[in-house]
Amino acid sequence: MRAALPIAPMSLVFGVSFGVLAEAEGLGVLAPIVMSATTFAGSAQFAAISVLETAGGIFAAISAAVLLNARYAPISLTVAPSLGGALPRRLLESQAIVDESWAVAQVGSGRVDRRLLIGAGLTLYACWVGGTTAGVLGGGLLGDPETYGLDAAFPALFLALLIQQLGSRRALAAALAGAGLALVLVPFSSPGVPIIAATAACLVGLWRR
Repeated sequence: MRAALPIAPMSLVFGVSFGVLAEAEGLGVLAPIVMSATTFAGSAQFAAISVLETAGGIFAAISAAVLLNARYAPISLTVAPSLGGALPRRLLESQAIVDESWAVAQVGSGRVDRRLLIGAGLTLYACWVGGTTAGVLGGGLLGDPETYGLDAAFPALFLALLIQQLGSRRALAAALAGAGLALVLVPFSSPGVPIIAATAACLVGLWRR
């Protein structure tokens, strides 16, 4: 939990932004809070709200969210060896896997510390749900989150997390390849597709000298 404290305020602020946007789009008070409590996936939730905002249907909104969250398939493969015990326990603990907690829990050589993962995940979960609640209930006082530059905070957070992972040439090559794939696909593909395609860059890890 202490390891996640430096990034916890950003999760809180981002949750407030989501609450404000969701309430403004007519989701009411309870639905955004329940969504954050049961989904716990910031980018996917924003994608779903954005689709609904542009008059997209429920199916399109869910599809966008699923595409964005599909990145957790390769992430979960790296976490699986660190989660022991019975299946129900592993399923429960795996809910703590988000991008930030996964990055915080890295201990080198592709290994993840289970205690760091769960502690960071619980901290970020409390901030995310609490922020959403605050945004829904007090959104009228905040106004448009973009006025305060909050729309740029989330990309900045991911950039800070990425820098910590660039410890080798292969890691740098994977990062640059992923960024290139995403930039090429963003203008032409549906929301979520560039992120999924960018994960293909992790295949550079199979390369051996």
